[in-house]
Amino acid sequence: MQAMVGQEMPFDRGREQMKVLAGLEVTAKSVERTAEAIGADIAAGEQREIRKAVQLDLPVVVGKPIPILYVQMDGTGVPVVKKETEGRKGRNNGQPAHTREVKLGCFFTQTKWDSEGYPIRDPDSTTYTGAIEAAEEFGKRIYLEAWNRGWSRAEKKVVIGDGAEWIWNLADQHFPGSIQIVDLFHARQHLWDIARNLFPHDEVSQKQWMKIHRKRLLDKGKIEKLVLALRSISSSDPDVIEKLRIEADYFEKNAARMRYLRFRRQHLFVGSGVIEAGCKSVIGSRLKQSGMFWSVRGANSIIALRCCHLNGRFEDYWESRRAA
Repeated sequence: MQAMVGQEMPFDRGREQMKVLAGLEVTAKSVERTAEAIGADIAAGEQREIRKAVQLDLPVVVGKPIPILYVQMDGTGVPVVKKETEGRKGRNNGQPAHTREVKLGCFFTQTKWDSEGYPIRDPDSTTYTGAIEAAEEFGKRIYLEAWNRGWSRAEKKVVIGDGAEWIWNLADQHFPGSIQIVDLFHARQHLWDIARNLFPHDEVSQKQWMKIHRKRLLDKGKIEKLVLALRSISSSDPDVIEKLRIEADYFEKNAARMRYLRFRRQHLFVGSGVIEAGCKSVIGSRLKQSGMFWSVRGANSIIALRCCHLNGRFEDYWESRRAA
């Protein structure tokens, strides 16, 4: 019970809920220690399974073919105690870091689409995995979850993320042959950044420029033409010229991941809304509340416990403990 309330809410509120709902007097520290201990045990079990995955010692997951299986990845900062950021640079030059990045992945399936051709996520099909760790370690973690979700049985495999390089490095390494898609709304944001640089304080011109370049080029996946258009823009402002160069390189590098019209015709998702919502509901709502500062170990314990619960595997965990 302490583990359940500890993964759901601040430890002191969990103590209150134990008293109100079960008539049990416990301390906030007891809820904290118990929830983190159970979470650490779950995380240790995950690491054992990850080591098996690295050694290719995984059981074959049998079952029906899966029409479409998605993996989405993203990162979100979590406030940590000062000792966890020593030697780390903050976002602003000269400022120390105050957060550590949680890398979060989610998987879900799709079997249908609506009358207009837009995809429909299968109900209750989403699972999560995440931790504060290096991309290399996270890659092993997300590969294991992919295997558990039946990646080998998926007829169509799709990886969706923003433009972060670590995401596509992991996609190439662990999910070769999958369809890779850059989140359309993230790509549009890059275009909006260009529009604001070209027409500062002129929203009308910004919208007109966006209408042409977004609807005619980006949304239709005509990325080569978009890159050519960006490279042909002239400006007397060196900062604008540099911005155009950076953004043109970004679109050129991700061209194959931006064939949005082709993806739409296959009734595929082209947005990363599921993982963005996951960053808020799985991580933000529990670990980013006002006044919270975590150790990496404590945060990872609660993340493991929370994912276990949200994935519907909490009872399986207790059954494995009883069996042991």
